[in-house]
Amino acid sequence: MAKQFLIGDQWRDGAKTFESVYPADGGVSAEIACANERDVDDAVRAASAAMTNPAWRDLPAHRRARLLDNMARLIERDSAHLADLQTRDNGKPLAESEAQAAAAADFFRYYAGLCESSEGGVVPPRGPYFGFVDWEPVGVVAAVTPWNSPLTLEAQKLAPALAAGNAVVLKSSEITPQVGLEYGRLALEAGFPAGVLNVVTGLGDVGRALVSHPDVAMITFTGGTQTGQAIGAIAGRRTMPAILELGGKSPNIVFADADLDLAVAGALVAIFHNAGQSCLAGSRVFVDRDVYAPFVERFVAATRALRLGDPYDRQTAVATVSSFQHRARIEDWLDTAKRDGAEFLCGGGRPSGAVFERGAYLEPTVLAVSNDMRIAREEIFGPVACVIPFSGDDELVRLANDNPFGLAAGVWTEDYRRALAIGRRISAGTMWINMYKTTAVNMPFGGNKASGVGREAGLGGMRTYMTPKSYYLSLERQPGAWPPAATPATH
Repeated sequence: MAKQFLIGDQWRDGAKTFESVYPADGGVSAEIACANERDVDDAVRAASAAMTNPAWRDLPAHRRARLLDNMARLIERDSAHLADLQTRDNGKPLAESEAQAAAAADFFRYYAGLCESSEGGVVPPRGPYFGFVDWEPVGVVAAVTPWNSPLTLEAQKLAPALAAGNAVVLKSSEITPQVGLEYGRLALEAGFPAGVLNVVTGLGDVGRALVSHPDVAMITFTGGTQTGQAIGAIAGRRTMPAILELGGKSPNIVFADADLDLAVAGALVAIFHNAGQSCLAGSRVFVDRDVYAPFVERFVAATRALRLGDPYDRQTAVATVSSFQHRARIEDWLDTAKRDGAEFLCGGGRPSGAVFERGAYLEPTVLAVSNDMRIAREEIFGPVACVIPFSGDDELVRLANDNPFGLAAGVWTEDYRRALAIGRRISAGTMWINMYKTTAVNMPFGGNKASGVGREAGLGGMRTYMTPKSYYLSLERQPGAWPPAATPATH
């Protein structure tokens, strides 16, 4: 029986279904009911009704906090099940999925505390009035999420949007639909009123119907840059706020004074964690020419030693990519790199052996390239590292910034003054120094240039889903003379 999607507090069948495929063996993980445009309209109407329902609209912040904390506890209770669903959908190593289930609970618990402690502000008056600023929810939020890490990336949107008092319609990727459906189930169990969280499933037409709906007040999207730009155009035409967390081609920089063993270990995590399927992936590894040869030798040897295997094997370092279609796209990029003259230092093909024949496996790959090759400029979203030599800070900064993206960067050096100076010169939303890929719920996350607009997480992550309203309370019993003699108009 197909898994149903959620509108209000009702689980609904679709006119059609689609399959979630386990990429490690090609088997069907689940059959999912597919929503259509009418279902999307019903979901947005349910969310709109929730925004006017006193049970949600008038709920005090401390009671919203209690619901968010309930959600955190339920995620922890069902963490093993949630981790299994994510791994069955996208092939991520189970240990990674388990860690992300714990992180998802942290998002809800953090915003539970924040929504109760968040305050407005009193503004010094410039006349005979009392002025203050209140923050209100924006309304119905359309949340569209990707397939690489739905446990955390969906929690990162749902928790602050709900903490702010909004209602949400969530559309998960068709590759990973099961986690979002479970979040819908848990939200009802946690006590959220009907319609506060709705979950629709389906392909791109469902997402387009959702972000184009006239009653949606805000869009939050994580995914590919081209899709994000199209969504941004829709938001621009409607003069509507949007968070766009898009692609990356992040530089990971190794200076000559770096601890090379630490830098190699960090570079492995940066690009091969989750088989490189991360917007944050350190996919361009810039290495000082003075240590280029020894670093590359160690990096290639360490890459070859990575254990490729079953997502459910606790010893697996790199598992399958998310789908057979995605593997084909990565292989097309590798063919392009070969034609463009990239040097294949290791990997570049499918692993041999019976255990890999049925799955969407791809060898971790290291390429020696120039920064102007397409493989070094476009987001591959796979286990492909591009190593590039540099000489001096000025050349490094020029090469690192010569890219459409600006999401993250890493620096490996014993000279923190130099690292901070380089960090100020590189366009990126996140800088790591002698570490990589660490993120925290209380730190803002997002990028520059083609990597997106807006920031998620942290204090601002909740305010992003709110709108300020200015209040002026007259302190005079009678209105003043008009026009005033000395007070200039500002609007």
